[in-house]
Amino acid sequence: MSTERLVATFVALARIDSPSRREAELAGYCAAHLEDLGFDVRTDTAAGVTGSNTGNLIADLPPLDPDAPSLVLSAHLDCVQPCEGVEPLVAGGYISSAGETVLGADDKAGIAAILEGVQRAIEDGVRRGPVRVVLTVCEEVGLAGAKALDLAEVEGDLCIVLDADGPPGGIVVGAPTHYTFTATFTGVAAHAGAAPEKGISALVMAAEAITAMRLGRLDARTTANVGTIAGGTATNVVPAAVTVTGECRSLDDESVESVRAEMDALMSAAAAAHGGRVESVWTREYGAFEVAADAPAIGAVSAACADVGIEPRLFATGGGSDASIFASAGTPTLVLSCGMENIHSVDERIAVDDLETLTALVRAVIGRVSGHPE
Repeated sequence: MSTERLVATFVALARIDSPSRREAELAGYCAAHLEDLGFDVRTDTAAGVTGSNTGNLIADLPPLDPDAPSLVLSAHLDCVQPCEGVEPLVAGGYISSAGETVLGADDKAGIAAILEGVQRAIEDGVRRGPVRVVLTVCEEVGLAGAKALDLAEVEGDLCIVLDADGPPGGIVVGAPTHYTFTATFTGVAAHAGAAPEKGISALVMAAEAITAMRLGRLDARTTANVGTIAGGTATNVVPAAVTVTGECRSLDDESVESVRAEMDALMSAAAAAHGGRVESVWTREYGAFEVAADAPAIGAVSAACADVGIEPRLFATGGGSDASIFASAGTPTLVLSCGMENIHSVDERIAVDDLETLTALVRAVIGRVSGHPE
């Protein structure tokens, strides 16, 4: 019966439009569900920062054992486009969309598992400590909701973020520091046929800088990329302005700072070599986090995996999530794989069995963290 209830909840969530910055309807649905379970629910002031029509949703469940460790469960409310008018199809053991939209399992699988997992813990009478649910807005647009959150809201003994792909059992124990840049190269325009020698090509500067850069996977923990290049006005004009965007990431802060400095220096050198200039703006999107394999947090989640009959798989990722922001609060923070497949595409789907396993894992984590796994 609870699996049927879980699937019904997921389908209801998937049908609610929730593109980034328009999450209010979904937040309202989740708030009502959590209030029915006995949570005290509120929203923060993130809307004023993110431009969303709602803030982050924060809900607290009074503990049955006030002395037991505290747990934060988090997922994000928004989905990437096309995510409006989703019609979920349940067939052949999978939930998918009709094919013209994403399904929204990223991250409504996480939300559904939290709602149902907490409900099962309540129904089972688990002697839980404080449980807080944090559902963020605007995760898909640069983790904006998490960045606007007062990080005191995610302080606790363990924070679990449900937002990774792969089958349940995956535990993200590390993610990188991430820098992005926008660089504008400025040269001098000239007629490309009549007087090219009077011009200074911003495109040539940019091209030389990019060619000199080390890009791709630099080592097991570090990557770099140039993502876009745009500029110029016409084929017969030496381009006076070109804008380049890119990034670098590493699980090692010293490495990412070194790569960032190297990329910046190469852009400056290329501009200077041609008598032009470049202005680069770097943004530290988020910092790295790593949780030691022998940390109590990993022990609790690994034990919960055993409780539901799955093998824990520890891995670091090159991507970011709300956990990249939350971890800076000092709370041990892990990201769980949710079973979603082909995310950010119209072929997105999730197996009903994986959704059920994820939910059972959430229920088991609540028991393990509280010290009452029964």
